[in-house]
Amino acid sequence: MEWLFDPFQVSFVRQALWAGILVSLICAVAGTWVVLRGMAFLGDAMSHGMLLGVALASLAGVNVLVGALLSAAGMALGVSVLGRSPRLSQDTAIGLLFAGMLALGVIVVSHSRSFAVDLTAFLFGDVLAVGGDDLAGLGAALALTVAVAALGHRAFVALAFDPRKAHTLGLRPRAAQVLLTGLVTVAIVASFHIVGTLLVFGLLIAPAAAAALWARSIVTIMLGAALLGIVSTVTGLVVSWHAATAAGATIAAAAVGLFFVSAVAGLLRQRLAARTEAAS
Repeated sequence: MEWLFDPFQVSFVRQALWAGILVSLICAVAGTWVVLRGMAFLGDAMSHGMLLGVALASLAGVNVLVGALLSAAGMALGVSVLGRSPRLSQDTAIGLLFAGMLALGVIVVSHSRSFAVDLTAFLFGDVLAVGGDDLAGLGAALALTVAVAALGHRAFVALAFDPRKAHTLGLRPRAAQVLLTGLVTVAIVASFHIVGTLLVFGLLIAPAAAAALWARSIVTIMLGAALLGIVSTVTGLVVSWHAATAAGATIAAAAVGLFFVSAVAGLLRQRLAARTEAAS
């Protein structure tokens, strides 16, 4: 079993493990609602549309987290405004803003010779370079995520399954949608500069989707997603250490791989149950 524990004898790999665990917990909470509410496209658009804000913040000498937050907030506001048009669906609004903001971000990056943010780092992050301050920031983001999820739980449940009933119960579905979008924004912005937009989106969607195939309650989905995210982090770090692959991309690949394993296992279970029922 030395091959499993050897990577974590190194301090920066242990730091990466803690970062991956914190990101997994954040994404498990937010990702559950993304999956149940069908907000995967919005999450993807936010994670990649942040490039414009990151690029402008870097050129202006401002903290890139500020640019990422403003960019994600602008994306959410734009989707909300365009989505009110009776002739445009929300998916159309998201697609337009996604393409436009990403294109502008790439233009800014390509035009500036002194651009300080590497596109590879933006996509895949640098989880092996995590420091104590980064872990503290992720811990604060986790506390905020849990607080928002607990505060809006009842409204989120109604919004995910029956928005009209949410309005009838006086739960203000529009306000709940804004709060839910803010929850996703916190998860993406807090994590992307450490693990990259690809890893954030992978851990935001794949573990929650895999857990949703088996779990029967929202809390169980969150717990299952957290466990699968942590397993993906450990697997990705071990494989990247021995195979000399990019750590962030390997963790994301492990998360998606676990989803397909879960999906295949679920399909086999259904077929076995159908055969057992037919035989009886």
